[in-house]
Amino acid sequence: MRPSLIAVPSSRTRTVLSVLAVACTVSLIAPAGASAATPQTAPRPGAYGYFVDTYTTNTSAATTPETNAAIGVLSQFGNLWHPGSSWDNGVAVDAAAQRILDSNIARAARATHTRTDAQGHEAYLFDRRNQNYSAIAGFGDLSGTVKTATNAGTTIPDEIPADATTKQYVDQGNANGSWADTDSELGDVVQLVNTLRGNTSSANNAKKYYQYPRPYRQSQDVQVLPQLVPEKSPTPATDGGFPSGHTNAGYLASLAFAYAYPEKYTELLTNGSEIGNSRIIAGMHSPLDVMGGRVLSTALAAAILDDPANTQLAQQAHEQAEKVLAAATPAAVDQYADYAADKAAYRKRLTYGFTRSGATTVPATVPKGAEALLRTRLPYLSDDQIREVLRTTALPSGYPLLDDAEGWGRLDLFSAASGYGAFDGAVSVSMDAAAKGLNAAGTWRNNIGGTGSLVKRGTGTLALAGTNGYTGGTVIRGGTLAADSAGALGKGSVTTISGTLAEASTRTIRIGGDLTQRADSALSLSVSGPRVAVRVAGTASFGGTLRVHVAKGTTVANDIVLITADRIAKGANFRTLRVAGLPAGYKPVLQRQGNELHLINANATKHGHRA
Repeated sequence: MRPSLIAVPSSRTRTVLSVLAVACTVSLIAPAGASAATPQTAPRPGAYGYFVDTYTTNTSAATTPETNAAIGVLSQFGNLWHPGSSWDNGVAVDAAAQRILDSNIARAARATHTRTDAQGHEAYLFDRRNQNYSAIAGFGDLSGTVKTATNAGTTIPDEIPADATTKQYVDQGNANGSWADTDSELGDVVQLVNTLRGNTSSANNAKKYYQYPRPYRQSQDVQVLPQLVPEKSPTPATDGGFPSGHTNAGYLASLAFAYAYPEKYTELLTNGSEIGNSRIIAGMHSPLDVMGGRVLSTALAAAILDDPANTQLAQQAHEQAEKVLAAATPAAVDQYADYAADKAAYRKRLTYGFTRSGATTVPATVPKGAEALLRTRLPYLSDDQIREVLRTTALPSGYPLLDDAEGWGRLDLFSAASGYGAFDGAVSVSMDAAAKGLNAAGTWRNNIGGTGSLVKRGTGTLALAGTNGYTGGTVIRGGTLAADSAGALGKGSVTTISGTLAEASTRTIRIGGDLTQRADSALSLSVSGPRVAVRVAGTASFGGTLRVHVAKGTTVANDIVLITADRIAKGANFRTLRVAGLPAGYKPVLQRQGNELHLINANATKHGHRA
């Protein structure tokens, strides 16, 4: 069972201290026709420089935000908390910061008071098992295949031992003493995970600097899971709470897996967020600890993937995962099959409901090298385009901890994995069906706004599934653009010059301007009931091929309204009609009736039957 989100708590009685940029199986090279970056995507360094250039400074010898990038990227925590000379005498920066920190501990306490047995069970397993092993669950219906192909193992059983309340259990991994094997069928993927979890990826140096106590040391109202009491460190001076190390590790493993097999990107991110959330449920960490672990791991993953020293390994891991997993048979149950639920959970855990107490109108910036995180997920976009995706899906400013100088805290990778949040200029996308994988077919699920436009090129298929409000119009110059929702095509005109515009929704597709189908284009419509397939707010002009597919089991009327428009251009006609799925004896003919395009059964008309 998946851990639930923690609720935003009310105030409770408590004591608070006053204190790859090369080609893989799919092309990773910037495609022709890629739109350019805007000035808004220009990176901005922190006090330590650019994280991707300085991430190897995360060593025990570098002890300040200016000398250690891992400490520096979390320096917004310094606006809330001033570390003391020891673990127990740090203080809030001011009264406003104290309120945020009090709320942080209250949230932690509430999570421990409301956790279910199932949540506690999951929290124990996440705590005791290697985070790399736990991250495999993010593959959902392919997780069994991944465990087998990596020879992953754990000595922590699914059922919690009866004596866990008094005995500490340590994961010994598989029969070889590792969480998985680098000489396995997915050995390069294992090595990529190990690389992202390498020597420069520790959260301990930041813990030592910030000296923010774990929540159960700040308030007796925070109840540590009884089975994890043996894990409470007897030396609080070396056991800080901020940032969460388990969260950092869980996300690093999840992001490595997601890079290798981006078809499961959002599912793996959701599971990574659950590893982090379980730390709050367990009573071991606070929400700010977990948020800090996510920010740190995001920056570390980008830096390591962007490092030329790791390019070949990242490429090999991606190719290997595509080869093995694309051919795998999914299991019957996929715990991450509900995209909407996954998104709600992930986005809730980005901020944990904290009030936006800082400046709320600061434009988002995109960190240098952050595009590396999505190169395999959005392989048909250039690095500049990926940066625009990251910018237009970023969180608003003002949340505690998240307004770091470079912009790592505001990145919403779940949303970014689902395409643009806005078209602020002309966006041109070229996809290649021959390259297979996500370069051949991809889906953008976000609600895309903006005044810009979209041009679809190439031979692949791009599906738009959001309720989109972009106003600059849509042009198809190759391949297929599929409208997977009623508002997929925005509020502008739609022109198909070549390639196919496909209606793929169970609801009527709305076109806010004109619809123009040129001679070399195709329009693909589906019939599954009496609904109109397309409504055009402007003028409809037809040409090329119309394909109509009647869904299996549909009762087909002898007169079906396919398209309605404010106006149908004089002389507008499709040159070719192809219909599949009609019952025997149905002779399809297109007929214009005023400003409607109908599919008529000519045989029924001949005999006087139109119903």
